[in-house]
Amino acid sequence: MSNVLIVAPHPDDETLGCGGTILKHTANKDKVSWLIMTQLSVDQGYKAADIKERDEDITKVAKQYGFTRVFKGKFNTTCLDQYPKNKLIEFVANAIKSVKPNIVYLPFKFDIHSDHSVCHDTVISCTKSFRYPFIKKIICYETVSETEFSLNQTNTFKPNLFVDISRYLNKKIKIMKIYGKEMGKHPFPRSEENIRSLATFRGATANVNAAESFMILKEIS
Repeated sequence: MSNVLIVAPHPDDETLGCGGTILKHTANKDKVSWLIMTQLSVDQGYKAADIKERDEDITKVAKQYGFTRVFKGKFNTTCLDQYPKNKLIEFVANAIKSVKPNIVYLPFKFDIHSDHSVCHDTVISCTKSFRYPFIKKIICYETVSETEFSLNQTNTFKPNLFVDISRYLNKKIKIMKIYGKEMGKHPFPRSEENIRSLATFRGATANVNAAESFMILKEIS
């Protein structure tokens, strides 16, 4: 049985990036925890009703996945690069020490959203083998509407791990629809059609009907 930590800069990144894989982990009786880095805040102009709705969405999503634990960061969304790095590291490190995961999923460093890049670097700072020897595998996921919009020609997402999610794609999309305001109609990138298309494309690469793709950054066996 694996002990897994999914790190998401924002609620919905976990589903877009590895929702099917999460469902596969839980179906295999693995323990899966969810760490969310950011929150909506009244200070940023969000209404109390929006914040309440987001909290309700998180609760619903956590129930659908069957997460063992959920960690909620108090850092304002779109502002991770404005916080002292030691504060970010402290939050993530405490969660990692508590969960003691042997597998960690995190966003791709060169996603276009600055929160994703900062989140990536923060998690990497908390995965040193001599401090966290229980971590055996570190894996980057791709996030629709963030990974593919980066124009970085040097550091592109080059998957080297493919997970067959053929049995879980429909439920992944069902869960994504809980985040109603984050979904849109095609050709909006976070649409059902695009999520299915990416899964089909990645699946064809791996000779399965649907897949999610990842970059393994580190594996200790």
